Amino acid sequence: MSPARHSSTVSTEPEEPILQGGAWLPHGFQLAPHSHLHGQLVYAAAGALATATERGTWVAPANRATWTPPRFAHSHRFYGRTDVRLVTVPLDLCGEFPQHPSVFAVSPLLRETLLAMTDQPERRPGAHRRLLAVIVDELADTAETSLHLPEPADDRLRAATDLLHEDPARPTTLAELGRMVGAGERTLSRLFHTELSMSFHRWRTTLRIHLALAHLTGGMSVTETSLACGWSNPSSFIDAFTEVVGQTPGRYQATLRTAQK
Repeated sequence: MSPARHSSTVSTEPEEPILQGGAWLPHGFQLAPHSHLHGQLVYAAAGALATATERGTWVAPANRATWTPPRFAHSHRFYGRTDVRLVTVPLDLCGEFPQHPSVFAVSPLLRETLLAMTDQPERRPGAHRRLLAVIVDELADTAETSLHLPEPADDRLRAATDLLHEDPARPTTLAELGRMVGAGERTLSRLFHTELSMSFHRWRTTLRIHLALAHLTGGMSVTETSLACGWSNPSSFIDAFTEVVGQTPGRYQATLRTAQK
């Protein structure tokens, strides 16, 4: 990243400096798969980001933050002009977080703490550590959110989800999808539940919400987004989006516009 604001580097291990700070990144910016010796929190104060791992994809709009544990391979893609904030979590605090990638809701206090920690250099010794303690406390009381899209290991289920990835808006039923990949409807239904811990409908809805976040962040209207992502009418899309993201798509876009001014 090329920071537009503060970025600090504190080296505790020669092979990996600890990076912390903020930057504005352009729409579509990507970071190739990599890992860190320490934990990492990434927050998009404006825009949105997707974090992909072998366990699936997590999407974080501007009211979410992503957590990636130490040594966990991941990649990032950014949607819209993104005000990204990066906080490295030292190993001694990583035990306070889940041992798998996660997405958390960002409370007003957590947002202000993340911004304060990444806006400027540390002014007093230990200040960032104290701010990090606030972040840990806030996240400890925050439930993980439902923007995780898990990916399967079973070949039949992977073939089915690959077809959905290719065209998330396709209205294919589970039975039709089964015929395409050579598996029965009941078999696929069971695999969605046992491998991915969600129904076919829930998995496809989450996939479509991921796509919708990208479209909305890029400036597409709510109506256009609902049609592009496979909903038959905007009302159904608004209901599904609000359930998963926690705000209406219109409110989400309004918040983006405010944050980018």
